[in-house]
Amino acid sequence: MTQLCSGRVALVTGAGRGIGREHALSLARHGAAVVVNDRGGAVSGDGADTGAAQQVVDEITALGGRAVADHGDVSDWDQAREMVHRAVEHFGDLHVVVNNAGILRDRMLVNMSPEEWDAVVAVHLRGTFNVTRHAAQYWRDRSKAGRPADARIINTTSPSGLYGNVGQANYGAAKAGIAAFTTIVAEELHRYGVTANAVAPAALTRMTEHLIEVDAATAELLAPRWIAPVVTWLASAESRHVTGRVFDVSGQALAVSEGWHRGPTAEPVADPALLGATVAALMAEARPNADMTGADKEGPGRPVRVPAAG
Repeated sequence: MTQLCSGRVALVTGAGRGIGREHALSLARHGAAVVVNDRGGAVSGDGADTGAAQQVVDEITALGGRAVADHGDVSDWDQAREMVHRAVEHFGDLHVVVNNAGILRDRMLVNMSPEEWDAVVAVHLRGTFNVTRHAAQYWRDRSKAGRPADARIINTTSPSGLYGNVGQANYGAAKAGIAAFTTIVAEELHRYGVTANAVAPAALTRMTEHLIEVDAATAELLAPRWIAPVVTWLASAESRHVTGRVFDVSGQALAVSEGWHRGPTAEPVADPALLGATVAALMAEARPNADMTGADKEGPGRPVRVPAAG
């Protein structure tokens, strides 16, 4: 098998279970040395268990690969810096950051507490910022020293953030922020030899298995292992021409998610009392919002609904 990531060093957050575990194993199989980060907490983010990350490290070393465990909290600025430093100190460099760590605290908006909002945004959005920020500093410093990077940032957004999902205002808002963050980071860091892309997984994991009942065949199509191939490819040198994109990924399809574009347009109207007819005409021409599969809500032939993950 061709090893796409031979000689590369990757940091994968939330890599103790589910999708993150598949990322870490796939990267290792393709020759990367991997920092396996996971606090080992519950889906809600409560608690901690160092065994989750270590178990994945043991799996990688049993395959003949190189890995080290990290138990830091991505939402903590200093701990995020330390996991980046651990990659450099242990393996001599850093080429890939996969921001995958996440928690869920689903609640309908009228029942959601500030604590539930803050906890989810802290892990997903702030955590993605923290780790990316420290890695970007490392790559910029290298570039200024005359050693341009060939580096990758791979973030995890979600269909919930791209298309919206009831009961996930906190999670969806954080994931939408990650998608926007990705496109901006891609613009800012390309001068240093760094690309930034994101994946929006649909898979059955600890975070999603309670949301839907499926038969065995559908469960196989929603296995976390389907997400790892595109992440591994994005981590490789082959992907250096791809940046600022979001990939919608499952065992059912691989697609590029297209972001906001200006739709039907009219001349500006100064009098709000006269806006009704103009807005009605624009809405008649505009494409409907997407459902959770990415298809038009009012369109025919929608694919099977799948749960968001990551």
